[in-house]
Amino acid sequence: MMSDSTQRFSDRVENYTRYRPSYPPSVITALRDRARLIRDSTVADIGSGTGILTALLLPVAKRVYAVEPNAAMRAAAETRFRGEPGFISIAATAESTTLVSAAVDLITVGQAFHWFDRRACRAEFARILKPAGHVALIWNERLTDSTPFLSDYEKLLRTLPTDYDQVKHSHMDEDAIRNFFHPGHFEKTETPNEQTFDLPGLVGRTLSASYVPNPGQPGHERFIADLERLFATHAQAGQVSLLYQTRLYLGRLN
Repeated sequence: MMSDSTQRFSDRVENYTRYRPSYPPSVITALRDRARLIRDSTVADIGSGTGILTALLLPVAKRVYAVEPNAAMRAAAETRFRGEPGFISIAATAESTTLVSAAVDLITVGQAFHWFDRRACRAEFARILKPAGHVALIWNERLTDSTPFLSDYEKLLRTLPTDYDQVKHSHMDEDAIRNFFHPGHFEKTETPNEQTFDLPGLVGRTLSASYVPNPGQPGHERFIADLERLFATHAQAGQVSLLYQTRLYLGRLN
């Protein structure tokens, strides 16, 4: 993984667990229809974090290896899925999963692929996949200008003196995806997704991002005051909506 990315969310776990979006049912439908995901399948959910995608996989697979290097996020998932017989927590990175060769039918990556060393993780994915295995790269891409609120929200985030532009996963263009799957092929699907928040929810969702100053960090109070003004301007019936396009890149590496 890149630089300190494995530790970026250590102080965001509670907000990440409560406020990050899940994925539409169409994602699991596609994995069943196009990646042969069945109840007997073994899945490696790489960069599994607090288990947002893992939660959707456990009811439809026999075994899910949740591979996550961040101890705080991994602990949250272990608490959430305690007692789930198909859940196996792995303290490891995408580039060195510690799984045995040809161990999994499907690899999923939710909201994390942009952190990986692509060349190293591709070699590792090829090693742990069974010969007919598939890889699914999934992102909730926040729409930035489809409503006045979303446009102003994006402008507010861009006022932050942080690495916002560098960590946004939208820089993962399709040439990079195509190069990753080569010589295999992939299919792309897009599905709308949405979250609706009151003010505390919007604050929590925003603070789940690693580039936003947490309480006690420089700029936090001013940023939250600006966020509250933004909410007051755009809220309807005490709520605002974050809109996403969920992108699924599903294919094989050979």
